[in-house]
Amino acid sequence: MESFCANKQPIGYHKKVLNAISICRTAQLGGHVDACDSCSHTRISYNSCRNRHCPKCQSTEREKWIIARKEDLLPVSYYHVVFTIPEQLNQHCLQHPKAMYNILFDAAKETLFAFAADKKTWVHHGIYCPTAHLGANLTLHPHLHCIVPGGGITTAGQWKATRSKGDFLFPIKQMSTVFKNKFMHKYRQWLHENNMQITNKLRQLLYQKIG
Repeated sequence: MESFCANKQPIGYHKKVLNAISICRTAQLGGHVDACDSCSHTRISYNSCRNRHCPKCQSTEREKWIIARKEDLLPVSYYHVVFTIPEQLNQHCLQHPKAMYNILFDAAKETLFAFAADKKTWVHHGIYCPTAHLGANLTLHPHLHCIVPGGGITTAGQWKATRSKGDFLFPIKQMSTVFKNKFMHKYRQWLHENNMQITNKLRQLLYQKIG
């Protein structure tokens, strides 16, 4: 872990998580001795770190969570939609996490709802959106995972599936463009309200990468 931290330089909170996982169920956290009354066999059990990110500690809780979420599902198809923002905004995400993640959530929600409310569809949609902060290599990578049902409820109270017949949720390129415009509008408005500015070069780069 020391070499990883030296090379990647994760933030303090991430270091605490990594340290907790690395010493989980080891002598560093102490433990207790289990002994059999009949055969006198003993076994040392080391304490767990109880960190919510630890795969050793949270496997049971994770399975309970998955089962509970499955009970919430409707008997319809679902789609996995990911909205992401480029690494050039990482610094703002670290310094102003609440504002930046609110912008990300709102832009993604409004994008999905806009397509669901299209005159050819006209349904009330539902979305489940867990956010993620890290990429596969544990570097900062703010993005949003959306679990979206393949349809919605019409104004008449009837279920209506998407027009794609299960091939896709909404047109990807069009959805990407709408999300980009909504995110940048909200982001630039936030900058203006807080007397902050970005360069023209960065603004052009964001318009190219967001989607």
